Amino acid sequence: MKSWFNIAIRNLLKNRRRSLFTVLAIALGFSAVTLFGAFTSYMYAGNREGSIYSSYMGHILIARKGLEDSWREDPKKFLLTPEEIAYITQTCQQMPEILLIAPQMRINGLISDGKTSTIFVAQGIVPAVQDVFARETKLRLMEPYEGKPLSDTDIYGVGISKGLAKILKLDLGSEAVIMGTTVDGQMNAFDVTVSYLFNAPAAAINERFLRVPFQLAQKLYDTDGAHYISLLLKDTNQTEAVRAKLTKIFADAHRDLGMKTWKEISEWYNKVKEMFDMIFFFLFAIVFIIVVMSVINTMSMSVMERTREIGTLRALGLKRLGIIRLFAIESGLLAIGGILGGGLLSFVGWLLVYALEPKWTPPGITARIPLQLYFSTSQIIVSMFFLLILCMSASILPARKAANRNIVDALGHV
Repeated sequence: MKSWFNIAIRNLLKNRRRSLFTVLAIALGFSAVTLFGAFTSYMYAGNREGSIYSSYMGHILIARKGLEDSWREDPKKFLLTPEEIAYITQTCQQMPEILLIAPQMRINGLISDGKTSTIFVAQGIVPAVQDVFARETKLRLMEPYEGKPLSDTDIYGVGISKGLAKILKLDLGSEAVIMGTTVDGQMNAFDVTVSYLFNAPAAAINERFLRVPFQLAQKLYDTDGAHYISLLLKDTNQTEAVRAKLTKIFADAHRDLGMKTWKEISEWYNKVKEMFDMIFFFLFAIVFIIVVMSVINTMSMSVMERTREIGTLRALGLKRLGIIRLFAIESGLLAIGGILGGGLLSFVGWLLVYALEPKWTPPGITARIPLQLYFSTSQIIVSMFFLLILCMSASILPARKAANRNIVDALGHV
């Protein structure tokens, strides 16, 4: 086998320029696929982390069945009672996969600075969970907020999205009034202070979004219940397994509880992933078509120039399969050279991104975030495998043509 590789290498070095350009074409194609694959992995990770951590929603939300469809018709009916909250908390505490258990409220109403009023939607969270979510996230998806975080000791200090603050001309320390309807249909209002300013996790709600302490959300709605229980897991990959366990436990206990995972909640993540999967597929197809055509062209030119050599090899007893094998090895060596060169180009691209730290504003997000590249080992291995197989397969057509040529005609070729 060693002699086969030696012959193949000598054949490639006979026309260094053509071999070099073919390797370069393969390298550019491989690096393009690899770098775009790293970008898509970053997009998937960013949207996943944003859905789980930046929005403080966690991996799984537990709520009364029917909440999403009918909570406005009878808010009180779909609130989790203190007894249910205690049961869910106690049940989840027995599962080692769960890192954090936190109740949440979803409220809406009017906010006013005394002169201007506008609608708001708010997320009521337990202030202490902010540090846990911030510690667990692996990506910095949003710029740091301005001011002090929510506090258990100051339940009237709220966070307000920068778009809403701009409309109402509010700043840190400004006072405002929030008004809402209790679960019994009565109007309720509280004076609040702007503790911090932040960019909402989605541009669509940046002009009407608040984050308030869970206790304040309960006081505004005049309830001791909660809309959701948010579960943060130690490992995202355990999401479905944990849901399956909890589903069985709740069913056995005859509890009217439903669950949604972060994937089901985040419609944006699913759409972005589907879009980038399609883009990657088309880019992958285009790049490899170019690479295959380049290899076919190189091998075809090599066959034309080496017709007499092929005839001599056939006259010396080399089988047709041997000719095909020789060209396949040559094509494989070109692919390996291209993969190595493409890997180097990809590394240079990663270094540039790492050194320059470019920032951009993705669709649906209001803040500029750092661009990063996340290389996926499985994606790179699959790309290498397909590239090697396609390059070797591309040599079969010209190699078969050479192998099937009449020996006498090949020896007399000029």
